[in-house]
Amino acid sequence: MAECGRKALSLLEAARSRYESLQISDDVFGESGDDSSDNPFYSTSGDSDSDNCMAETGEGDQQQHHHHHHHQKRGDKESGHSGSSGAGPPGALSRSQAEEEGWTETLQDVTVPPYKETYGPAQKMPATATALDFFQLFVPDNCIQNMVTQTNMYAKKFQERFGSDEVWRPVTAQEIKAFLGFVTSTSVHRCESVLSIWSSGFFSNRSIALKMSQARFEKILKYFHIVAFRPSQGSNQGLYKIQPFLDSLQQSFGCTFRPSQTQVLHEPLIDEDPVFITTCTERELRKRKKRKFSLWVRQCTSTGFICQVSVHLKEGTDSLATLKNKPQLHSLVAKQLCQNISGKNTIIFTGPSITSLGLFTEFSKQDIYCCGLLSTRKSDCTGLPQSMLVCGATPAQRGQSRVMMKGSMSLISWYNKGHFRFLTNGYAPTKQGMIIKRKSGEIPCPLAVEAFAAHLSYICKYDDKYSKYFIFHKPNKTWQQVFWLSISIAINNAYILYKMSDAYAVKRYSRAQFGERLVRELLDLDDCSPTQ
Repeated sequence: MAECGRKALSLLEAARSRYESLQISDDVFGESGDDSSDNPFYSTSGDSDSDNCMAETGEGDQQQHHHHHHHQKRGDKESGHSGSSGAGPPGALSRSQAEEEGWTETLQDVTVPPYKETYGPAQKMPATATALDFFQLFVPDNCIQNMVTQTNMYAKKFQERFGSDEVWRPVTAQEIKAFLGFVTSTSVHRCESVLSIWSSGFFSNRSIALKMSQARFEKILKYFHIVAFRPSQGSNQGLYKIQPFLDSLQQSFGCTFRPSQTQVLHEPLIDEDPVFITTCTERELRKRKKRKFSLWVRQCTSTGFICQVSVHLKEGTDSLATLKNKPQLHSLVAKQLCQNISGKNTIIFTGPSITSLGLFTEFSKQDIYCCGLLSTRKSDCTGLPQSMLVCGATPAQRGQSRVMMKGSMSLISWYNKGHFRFLTNGYAPTKQGMIIKRKSGEIPCPLAVEAFAAHLSYICKYDDKYSKYFIFHKPNKTWQQVFWLSISIAINNAYILYKMSDAYAVKRYSRAQFGERLVRELLDLDDCSPTQ
């Protein structure tokens, strides 16, 4: 038993060493103050459940943390089996065409130039900074004041059209902050209805309910707006009621934090708490309204900071909605997310729907390097050798890989209970890595495969942390859904900046404590210490 424990610990330390070499400081290894070392995103505690989470990518029977990641992985591995008949995906090249296009089995070294930025917070926050101070880096007072102005304008216009509301009085900045605090509290206390705060049931919260009457809250909820009226220019834009706030938020993300060299483009888990998804019945899932928008992010893999957000409607007249071809749509989304990182030698990781030779080639001209998972069903395989996208007649051994190159671009086929294919110009195909697993030990693989597994595994697990700030309030209007989701992202980023600041050394609040403290500060309660 002791020998097994020592072996597990040695594998853990080996994995940590590999993570450090791949520029990952894994937040899943430590959350609250007692478990954290000098690096706020890295814990040396050996008895945490999170510590035993290694990169699991490639296991056919792996247990995924979230249903959407599990579904993606299951769909990705099909690329190894769909081509058993020898027919490649549309756009794939025959052997002679591949040779003419410059694809070869002769491998050469690939070196990514040094990163041209130093990652971390762009400004130093004092040790006395509060949770609200960090949150207001993204939602400052002028943004709050705009909500006040637009809400009052909408209320006035609404009453002019539908009749006077004798109970209504103009909202103030203090009330808007309290309004944000009440709705944000649904993430801290995990209650689906914000009105439960004033009830006598399980989710009632008298400590904050006294700050505002339920009737006043409902009035603000009725009239709350970011943009009261449709602008004359760009009136077809479906998200016009939220776009100014998204633009402001995006600018603040860029001004407050510089991400690390390695970043991921993906769709974060945004619908529900993972616990709800895994425990609810199919009937409950069917009852929940389908989202009318998609949200993609560019996320730093060293901290979890969400650097950029891209939102588009699934239905409507905006330019993205008219693109029915998914790879074409996702390629455009990727370009939007990466428009501010050209020339910095960033390495981005992508899923199958984004990965394509055309996009990666375009990015390489901007000094953006890529590493992406390929799927014959989800990916645009145009220009790739068909021989690398179908299964060979000879069964492959676990850990076995084949590689072809075109210039600095490598197409990798790696076997681990199924074929997994990767396209990259960010890692040399001549360099070997390994996947470290608790049960089966070390599985050899190209370094690009290990890097992809490590970074994507980090992001998958990071959803567990980020989900602590899911706002459970579910409005009917799409712009309001996007607004509260963006507030959740802002709180997530605020906590990351807090952990990297001198203020963290003073209080060392966990995510839950930070969220509760923020609620109390938004409500301007005298006792702002988090309840235990």
